[in-house]
Amino acid sequence: MIAFVSGRVAALTLSSAVVEVGGVGLELLCTPNTLATLRVGEQATLPSTMVVREDSMTLFGFTDDDEKEMFSLLQTASGVGPKLAQATLAVLSPDALREAIAGEQVARLTKVPGIGQKGAQKIIVELKDRIGPVTSSRTATAGVGVASAWRDQVQQGLVGLGWSAKDADKAVDAVAPEAGESPDVGALLRAALRTLSKA
Repeated sequence: MIAFVSGRVAALTLSSAVVEVGGVGLELLCTPNTLATLRVGEQATLPSTMVVREDSMTLFGFTDDDEKEMFSLLQTASGVGPKLAQATLAVLSPDALREAIAGEQVARLTKVPGIGQKGAQKIIVELKDRIGPVTSSRTATAGVGVASAWRDQVQQGLVGLGWSAKDADKAVDAVAPEAGESPDVGALLRAALRTLSKA
């Protein structure tokens, strides 16, 4: 299996990154949050998982090992496949997911496209004892510089997807009121993309 992919980012789309490894472009499906950390032409190392099916082999790329582990854990819940696991991580960070499951927050889980009331309840029941604690390292650093951090990530994500820096800045300003105290970079990037597509 492929544990990670390291190389130059050759291309970015709305849902994937192409990383050049030894002259071969490997396409990895990634969440918007992960894509926001990548820039075309720069080196990147992405923890990865390959999902093999009868008719396909798909590489999924992640921001870090925590996101990768959560992706694998989600698929142990009945009815959750790789696409739904990735959709869940696009909406909820690993820590937000831990909080939702530990706190039995069904409504929070049903915000994920493809997860209904019953599906959310199943995930909670099946994963509650295995989900692990919220990682303190992220919550400890969350307070300082959060505002500038999310703005930089969203702006870089948009530029990486081919928008000009000027357009990216305008889109970031447009979605700033949605940021709140604990910004969800993935959600803000999607909102910024919607803003640009309307323009």
